[in-house]
Amino acid sequence: MIEAESEVMLGHFKTASLPESQLHFPGHPYSVSVLKVGYCVPQTDGTFKADGTITLITGPKTILVDTGGPWDRAFLLTTLKERGLEPGDINVVVGTHGHSDHIGNVGLFPSALLFVGYDISVGDTYRANKLADGQAYTIDEHVYVVPTPGHTGQDVGVQVKGTSAGTVLVAGDLFECHLDEESWRNLSMNVAVQEVSRQDALRTADVIIPGHGPPFRVLRT
Repeated sequence: MIEAESEVMLGHFKTASLPESQLHFPGHPYSVSVLKVGYCVPQTDGTFKADGTITLITGPKTILVDTGGPWDRAFLLTTLKERGLEPGDINVVVGTHGHSDHIGNVGLFPSALLFVGYDISVGDTYRANKLADGQAYTIDEHVYVVPTPGHTGQDVGVQVKGTSAGTVLVAGDLFECHLDEESWRNLSMNVAVQEVSRQDALRTADVIIPGHGPPFRVLRT
């Protein structure tokens, strides 16, 4: 049982923060681990420092969701090695959207099945798909790449079923962080579309891993 902390409403759904140490969600056949919690911090000169959350999904396939910025290269390689993984061991790499703090290291994985938004490729061969039509891409019966547009025109998330926490959605910047009600709209390409994507995510996920903050739980009553 995962211990939830402060509760807030996101749209029509009640959500709760999780302990900051809760970054691993074991399951069968897939487990989900946050390797790095993303952040977005405004600076006094009007700029902001940001980096995307990096998540590893392990099971029958080894899946990396977002690779951080290019400044994360050494961190990513070291963290994977600590888990007994080399870049060639990663079967699937998903860039939830094309911003530099989310796809800065996709070049480390030239042999992986690669998603960047709605583009799917292996090497220089691109695969037809129906993400743009609103249809999920099935990795297997437990893992799906799902379209979540709004923040950009071609956002995707990764839905993992069967963890100890239920269904986990690695959401990219569909959610900036748990308490993002004052910020996400300013960063959205299409607020109305993103709001629909957010509500769909809240309806189907038990835990959401946002693009720039720790995981949070969707409470079911």
